[in-house]
Amino acid sequence: MSETEDQLPPFPMPRTHPLLPPPEYQGLREGKCPIRVQYPWGEQPWLLTRYEDVRSALASPKLSSDNANPSLPRVHPMPPGPSTVSFTHMDDPDHGRLRRTVTSEFTFRRIEAMREKIQGVADQLVDEMSAVGSPVDLISSFALPFPSLVMCDILGVPPDDQEFFQARSHTVAGKASEEEVMQAFAELSQYLDELVTAKEKQPTDDLISRVATKYVRNEGRISHFELVEMVRILLIAGHETTASMIGLSVVTLLQHPDQLQDMLTDPALLRSAVDELLRMHSITISGVVRAAVEDLDVGGHTIKADDGVAFSLLAANYDERVFAEPEKFDIRRDARHHLAYGHGVHQCIGRTLANVELEIALGTLFRRLPELKIAVPFEEIAFRPDTRFIYGIETLPVTW
Repeated sequence: MSETEDQLPPFPMPRTHPLLPPPEYQGLREGKCPIRVQYPWGEQPWLLTRYEDVRSALASPKLSSDNANPSLPRVHPMPPGPSTVSFTHMDDPDHGRLRRTVTSEFTFRRIEAMREKIQGVADQLVDEMSAVGSPVDLISSFALPFPSLVMCDILGVPPDDQEFFQARSHTVAGKASEEEVMQAFAELSQYLDELVTAKEKQPTDDLISRVATKYVRNEGRISHFELVEMVRILLIAGHETTASMIGLSVVTLLQHPDQLQDMLTDPALLRSAVDELLRMHSITISGVVRAAVEDLDVGGHTIKADDGVAFSLLAANYDERVFAEPEKFDIRRDARHHLAYGHGVHQCIGRTLANVELEIALGTLFRRLPELKIAVPFEEIAFRPDTRFIYGIETLPVTW
């Protein structure tokens, strides 16, 4: 390794405040961009931080998401396991073939029709919190089980198995050891294989059954194994990410009581508050990567074919060219064009569900528990390190 390589900036970069991005990102956006960075486990991709660079590159067919491409930067120090067919790490036509089988399950109309059921889940969890009494850990009592219960209902996971799902998906995205993560993956895969098999034989009214009946059994468009892998990624991505956003959002809103009160007084502000919270936190810190399959010009710099590329959605969402005073939390800002869900053909398929879940979670918590507050000093909040795939809070003691 050359001296220049040895001195590459680390990625993710260290924060100086847990609710704000690393200050170095501003300098990167204003200076030479992109630059080479180094993951803790040695990968050295180009890093994109400017909003327009990130947005245009994510939509470029010159960049690949294919997990089989040796130039694709690893987003975790572990080697890939035996199951590597997730549609999130595929290119077209396979990516589109798989994604289209579940697109109709996450349309605006279908998710809006679920609002009452999702609200019922939130109310049930607040009822349970109230029955226990404060203080409680908001993460384990509400933030984690809320999206888990919703996603399990969508997928068709039996109620008795939902705790198993929640625990395994949290292990995969949390601070567990490599061995624990691999064990959780294996246990999830085995369970999902059996669940999908059962629903292929006796379908019920849920996502797994509908996809298994139409696309596996009747049309043969996807395989049993591909469906198992899709369900696993939907479970993990649709659970841990929303849980992390709930914790960070509660902390942020409690630090801005005037805006919190405005949000509760004017329900129309709840939607824009969610967009602003997503912009500010952009919790997928280091996991958005591509491999160049052709030379690509980014910001006047040529990224060569076979180079690895990493994207900081967080840095892009603080680009002053797009968001004025980006470090200022403002629920009246029009932040609908944030990049927290990515962009292009791989944009988060569950973004409509996540938005509705966040609206319901935050509205329910603060309306039903108007005296909600954090039970420890801010300095003692257990923020997750950025070296994990998803940023968030491990535990959040609250009272009301």
